[in-house]
Amino acid sequence: MRVFLTGATGFIGSRVLRELLAAGHEVIGLTRSDSGAKELASAGASAYRGTLEDPAGLAKGAENADAVIHTAFDHDFSNFVANCEKDRRVIAALGSVLKGSDRPMFVTSGVGIGDPGDGEPAREDVFDASHFNPRIASELAGQEQLEAGVNLGVVRLPQVHDTFRQGLISLYIDMARDKGVVAYVDQGANRWAAGHVNDVAKLYVQALGRAEPGARYHAVAEEGVAARDIAEAVAIGLGFPAVSLPKEEAEAHFGWFTMFAAADIPASSALTREKLGWLPTGPSLLEDLKNMDYSAARA
Repeated sequence: MRVFLTGATGFIGSRVLRELLAAGHEVIGLTRSDSGAKELASAGASAYRGTLEDPAGLAKGAENADAVIHTAFDHDFSNFVANCEKDRRVIAALGSVLKGSDRPMFVTSGVGIGDPGDGEPAREDVFDASHFNPRIASELAGQEQLEAGVNLGVVRLPQVHDTFRQGLISLYIDMARDKGVVAYVDQGANRWAAGHVNDVAKLYVQALGRAEPGARYHAVAEEGVAARDIAEAVAIGLGFPAVSLPKEEAEAHFGWFTMFAAADIPASSALTREKLGWLPTGPSLLEDLKNMDYSAARA
């Protein structure tokens, strides 16, 4: 297939690129820079210049593709709601050139959208359209495109990690550096699902091979890692104390991050594994937190 890949030079997208090329696909990778174009050419992909701020331009890039995988997202969390709405516009634009065809498109969401609301892990067959996370905009946009005739599927992400980045936990580590302590809420019993970045990349490519309209997949290797265990691993790495904060003090410490710090977001990938035969083999989240270099600044 000729695949249009957004986020092709990003943390997850660069791994998806590698997996696509290894599987024999041709890749058109989205980039905004000359350095990104050189990186894509070196990897064996062609570059398409564009930005998330120009959805119409991205649609042109997808016009002649056999499939679209959309992993790009603006991770400036100071403008999180606005960036989720920007993603909605991008998904609508990409879908507009695929409508009425069998050409598959995969968009990216979060595992929390599959929360059944009963304390059990999130599931692929649950779609909580009123979920508190503003990232729901991405999945709502995908659902609109599915209903409009696009062969659309969703890959929902947990905390995606290696020894360099760990999803929201990377921001948590930065916050701990600023505060001088690694905090968790109450007993730290709330959980976050996790998946190694290489396993996540393989899932996108396996999902592309199935190309099932309306499918939702969870890129989850670990159903739930306790917040206290994460905090203690980070505390050892930074050489800071790990401290418990009562819930009423959490907002003063975490600010905008409070809704994530206190959230219990376990997630299952049982249906994903059954459908795709996906078998994650990468290191665990705590292993990567133990083995990362805490003195290195993230790019």
